[in-house]
Amino acid sequence: MSEASPRGATMLVRSIKQAGVKTVISLSGNHIMPVYDALFDEKLRIVHTRHEAATVHMADAWARLTATVGVALVTGGPGHANAVSALYTAYMSESPVVLLSGHAPLSQLGAGAFQEMDQVAMARPVVKAAWAADNPDTIAADFAKACRIAQEGRPGPVHLSLPTDILEGLAQHIELPATGDYAPQAMPLDGAIATSLLARLRQAKRPMVLVGPQGLTDAGRAAVARLQQACGLPVVATESPRGSNDPSLGAFAPLLSQADCVLLIGKRLDFTLGFGRAPVFSPDCVFLQVDADDDELKRSDRAVGDRLQARHEADAHSALAALAAAGGANPLHEQWLAQVGQALAYRPPAWQQPSSPEGTLHPAQIFASVQKVLDSHSDAVLVVDGGEIGQWAQACLTAPHRVINGAAGAIGAALPMAIGAQLAYPDAPVVAVMGDGTFGFHCAELDTALRCDAPILCVVGNDARWNAEYQIQLRSYGSDRTIGCELLPSRYERVCTAFGGHGEYVDEAAELPAALQRARTSGLPACVNVSLDGLPAPVIRQG
Repeated sequence: MSEASPRGATMLVRSIKQAGVKTVISLSGNHIMPVYDALFDEKLRIVHTRHEAATVHMADAWARLTATVGVALVTGGPGHANAVSALYTAYMSESPVVLLSGHAPLSQLGAGAFQEMDQVAMARPVVKAAWAADNPDTIAADFAKACRIAQEGRPGPVHLSLPTDILEGLAQHIELPATGDYAPQAMPLDGAIATSLLARLRQAKRPMVLVGPQGLTDAGRAAVARLQQACGLPVVATESPRGSNDPSLGAFAPLLSQADCVLLIGKRLDFTLGFGRAPVFSPDCVFLQVDADDDELKRSDRAVGDRLQARHEADAHSALAALAAAGGANPLHEQWLAQVGQALAYRPPAWQQPSSPEGTLHPAQIFASVQKVLDSHSDAVLVVDGGEIGQWAQACLTAPHRVINGAAGAIGAALPMAIGAQLAYPDAPVVAVMGDGTFGFHCAELDTALRCDAPILCVVGNDARWNAEYQIQLRSYGSDRTIGCELLPSRYERVCTAFGGHGEYVDEAAELPAALQRARTSGLPACVNVSLDGLPAPVIRQG
C-alpha cells in the first residue's frame, strides 16, 4: 500500500488528529481493528475501557469539562448497542460527544453479515445526527462534520458508523478538511433583540432568566454571572431532572412560582419546569425564549400558547453574551435579586449538627468532610450520580468543576465520568459521589483507572437499597408494600482493593476525615464505602 493511497482508517485517524484530539476513549473489537492500527501509526493515545457505555460516559465528562469534542470508539453490533444507552445522558446534558462505531461491511449488508444491525437507526433518537461512512475518500470529512454538528447550536452527541470495507478501502483523495471545517458556527442574537428582551424583563415586577445545561459548564457559569451582574436580574442555570426542586438550588422553587416574566435561554420548557404550568409557575407568568432549536420554540408555543410572548433563534453562549452587552441594571429589582440569591444559598440549619442511627452517617455529615477535599485544590472536580444520595451531594457540595448525570436521570455514570474528569485534570482531586446501586454498574472501570493512572476518589453512600425507588414506594404505597429495592450492605471498598486500588470502610463520622485523607494520599483509585442513613432526597424550603 503506497502513501498515495492510504486506507480509510488512516484518513479517519488523521482527521481525528487534525481536530486536535490527542486521546481516544475506546473498547476494542473486530470491526475497529483497522482504526487501532492507524492510531498506532499516528501515535494517538487510546484509553481502553471495560464496557462500551463507560466509554461514552468518559468521553461525555471530558467533553463537558474541556469544552471540546469527546471521542468514543467502539466496535459494531453489540458493542454499539451497549454504547447507545449512555448517549442519552450526553444528549440530555448537551455534551458534544462523537461516537464512532465499527460496522458490518457495506458490501455484505442484507446477506447476514457478522453483527449486522441498523446502527444508525438505533442511535438516531439519542443524538443530533447519525449516519454511516460510505467512502474512504470522504471519511475524513465525515468526522469533521460530526465534530461541527456536535458543537453547533445546542451541543449534543453525534454518531458515525464505520463499515469495515470503508476502513480498509483505499482513499484516492488524501486532503484533510480545513481546521475551520471542524468548528461550530455561532448562532448570534441580534443586539437590538437583546435590548428588547431586557426591556420586556425590566417591565415585570419579578423577572427571571433561566438557562439550560450550557449555563453550568465552566464557561457557562462565568457567562451567567456576567449577565446577572450586567442586568441586575436573577439569572439561574439548571441541569437537574428535578428542575426548580433541584437541591443545589436551595429554596429556589417558591421564588420561581412568584416570577411574572421568565426568559428561557437554551432551557427547554419540559418536565423539569412542569411544562410551564402551575404549581411550578404562576398561571399568569409570561415567557420569552431564545433557543438554537426551532423545534423547542414550537414545543413551548404548544405548551403555553400566547403566554410565550417572544421567541428567537440563537445559541445559548451567544445569547448570554449579547444580553450582557445590552445590560443595564434596574434599581427597582435589587430587592428581588437579593431575595432570589438568599433562597439559592439557603440550607437548613439542622444540617450543621445532623443526627442519624448508630452505625450510619447522615449525608450532611459525609459531605462536610468531602467538601474539605474539594476545597484543597483550585481545579478540583466533583462528579455526582445516584438517586437520593446524588441529590444530597448536589445540595451540600461545591467545586470549581462539576459533572452530574443531568436531566436524563440515568444512574451508573459516575465512576467512568470520574476517570474522564481525571484525564482532563490529571493533577487535581476528582471526587465521585455515588450510591451503592450506582457503584455496581461500572466498578470494573477501576481497572481502567489503574491502567491510565487516574487516582479518582469514589465516595459510596451505602444504604443497602435502591433508595430512590424505595422512597417512591413508601410515599405511594406504604411501608408494608415495599418490594424489589433491597441490596446487600456489600463491602465495595474490598472490590476496589481487589482491583489494586485503595479501600476504606466508614461507619462512624469521626473516622471519615482520616479515611478520606488516606484514600487521597494513596495515589491510587480509591473507594471510601460509607454506611449511610438512607434518607429521602431533601426538599429545601425556608422558614
